[in-house]
Amino acid sequence: MSIDEKVELILNTFEEIVGEDELRELFRKFDSGEVKEIRAYDGFEPSGQIHIAQGLMRAIQVNKLTSCGITFVFWVADYFAWLNNKYGGDLEKIQTCGKYLIEVWKSCGMDLENVEFRWTSKDLENNPDYWENFLKLSTHPTVSRVLRCGQIMGREENTENPTSQIVYPLMQANDIHHLRADIAQLGLDQRKVNMLARDIYPKMGWAKPIVISHHMLLGLQKIDTDKEGTDRKIEMKMSKSKPNTAIFMTDSKEDVEKKFKKAHSIDGEVDDNPVLEYFKYIVFERFNEVEIERPEKFGGLYQASSYEQLVEDFKEQTIKSLDLKMMCANYINELLEPTRKHFEENEEAKELLRQVQSFAITR
Repeated sequence: MSIDEKVELILNTFEEIVGEDELRELFRKFDSGEVKEIRAYDGFEPSGQIHIAQGLMRAIQVNKLTSCGITFVFWVADYFAWLNNKYGGDLEKIQTCGKYLIEVWKSCGMDLENVEFRWTSKDLENNPDYWENFLKLSTHPTVSRVLRCGQIMGREENTENPTSQIVYPLMQANDIHHLRADIAQLGLDQRKVNMLARDIYPKMGWAKPIVISHHMLLGLQKIDTDKEGTDRKIEMKMSKSKPNTAIFMTDSKEDVEKKFKKAHSIDGEVDDNPVLEYFKYIVFERFNEVEIERPEKFGGLYQASSYEQLVEDFKEQTIKSLDLKMMCANYINELLEPTRKHFEENEEAKELLRQVQSFAITR
């Protein structure tokens, strides 16, 4: 691919690029041999079963980046989950979950030729350079700015939170340099800390990371997030602690169908429709055409050869919500089958899943 084609592929796949000119220059240097490698990374706290945004959608995105010649690093962030009190701070459980995550990524269609898996605990063991850089980095941002980054932990800014809310973002900003990552490729929810790194790195004499943020997939159902009962705020949020909002990578065919039947979707309404999102970000990335066979009195065979066509047909109610849901469930189930099979037939993977499912999820 040409540089323009690589950048266009990334622009069409991801929500935002901060540093597009820097990305073009990086590709130029790579193509000319001035740099030997381009590295991108994403970090994952091991904390519960993995859903399709972290599995299927991640595989699609990573494959596109590696097709551009980029090496992708999965930072299995066990120490970060420990700081965030996942599994009540039980590091053994966290690391068991980390091994389970890797088994999922191996099974879900990800091209692993240019993918590395790195563990925070192993990398930071006896690594004084990491901590020296961490201390130097910590002298630059204000406490208030670091606290605003606390949302990357899934927590609101609050001075009553533990001091890990300061340590965590500073470590995450430091990770980019530690992993020699040119690109911080995380979700939009991690944007604040990546922009913090872009601001601080020149002061450290380091190259600013390019920030490529991916879309945060909607949950299947609306959630009432106001516990007081006043000024109710309804969000579409995928949550491991609310299993009906997410499709997990080892959900059974029947569970997937049940969850889609209950999914939020109003005939003809496109905005905040998670089913359409799953078609856009997952199904049409893997299939050129979709179809569903309906009784003749309800329209018979329905087919769409693009996401745009599907959206228009849904707006015009050529296809109704129930059929849209069941069609999406069919294709998601097909994509999940290799992972289900892996966790059924591989004894080590099966045992890891059994253990993770037995662990109580903590926020």
